[in-house]
Amino acid sequence: MKRSGTADLPLHYGHVPLWLADRMSKLGFAIVETIAMEFSTSEVISKLSNPFWFQSFGAVMGMDWHSSGITTSVLGALKKSVNPHSKELGIYICGGKGKHSMLTPQELLFVGERTGLDGNELANCSRLTAKVDNTAIQDGFQLYQHNFIVDNKGQWAVIQQGMNPNSKTARRYHWHSKDLKSFINEPHTFIYGENQGSILNLTAGTAEKSRAGILELSKESPTKIMKEMQYLSMPSHHDVRIEDVNMKRLGAMLWATHENKPEDFEELLLLKGMGPRALQSLALVSEIIYGTPTRFEDPARFSFAHGGKDGHPFPVPLKIYDETICTLEKAIQRAKIGNSDKVDAIQKLSEISRKAEEGFTPNNNFDALLQKERDESHQYGGRTIFGDAKPPKVKPINPGTQLELF
Repeated sequence: MKRSGTADLPLHYGHVPLWLADRMSKLGFAIVETIAMEFSTSEVISKLSNPFWFQSFGAVMGMDWHSSGITTSVLGALKKSVNPHSKELGIYICGGKGKHSMLTPQELLFVGERTGLDGNELANCSRLTAKVDNTAIQDGFQLYQHNFIVDNKGQWAVIQQGMNPNSKTARRYHWHSKDLKSFINEPHTFIYGENQGSILNLTAGTAEKSRAGILELSKESPTKIMKEMQYLSMPSHHDVRIEDVNMKRLGAMLWATHENKPEDFEELLLLKGMGPRALQSLALVSEIIYGTPTRFEDPARFSFAHGGKDGHPFPVPLKIYDETICTLEKAIQRAKIGNSDKVDAIQKLSEISRKAEEGFTPNNNFDALLQKERDESHQYGGRTIFGDAKPPKVKPINPGTQLELF
């Protein structure tokens, strides 16, 4: 098959600490609810089927920005927070890692009972996607996670991941029902994974004759789905480096949120009282909600919202994280009673950042930016899996001083 997207995902083990897992669930739910409210549940499904957006989504939630662990942790957090509200939200998350993946068909039958959708058909789609990626595509990756996300209109996405312990890499597969014409002829929206050389791929267009005699997964006419090639390489290094981010976009966002004040922009008056650091995080969350697909070509940039649990690019600023969640939740509640002004202000924040990019030239003083974040981390309740952030041993840069970074 022709790939529409590939990426290298280093295989990481470990766990997500409770203090981060709880926040990921709250922020993830708030973001999903906002997208569903502002656009539709179908838009949520569409975004989840885009691996660039998914990786950015995980990064903005404070996970390790580049690793395979994002898949398990993000979907686990979403399932925990979304499913209790599935009836009113209209989105159901089924499956999971290991033994939980085997329960997906039964969960989808239950979804069918609650929504009136054809649960048997959904369960069949779940089995077929797993069968294709685990059997029809023999690429050396054994599936260990399978999640099926469906809305009450029948739109669905599948995100599943396999590992190759020999190469210590993972490959993530994304499916989207909207563009699906055939299960056996180039059906994926994207595949993430390091190039392992030649593979046996029975979904390839060139394997049509062989496939007819081997697989009977579908009687549909083969239809080409993929329109364009995309490539994302997630490096193995833990630290975020200047080459991992779009410095123009990052710099313009920092300038817009740190150099200016909410009262300077009429659209942001409702966000008055938020400090520059909180606006920085909220601007990136705003982009996750409202940004177009081309905005997610550098997922590492979104780790500048809430850092990472391993300390890269900096410790997770818990006070800022909680302020982001609180602001977004309050905006959602106001919108539910017909007052969408605060949601509009959050949307304007990402628009202001985008407008700031016009004619913007960054100084690329990336190391100084990272050092500033780390030096100030203890002030924002910074924490990693290793413990709380400590004040720097040397005198830090004055928090009120604007660095000449961009």
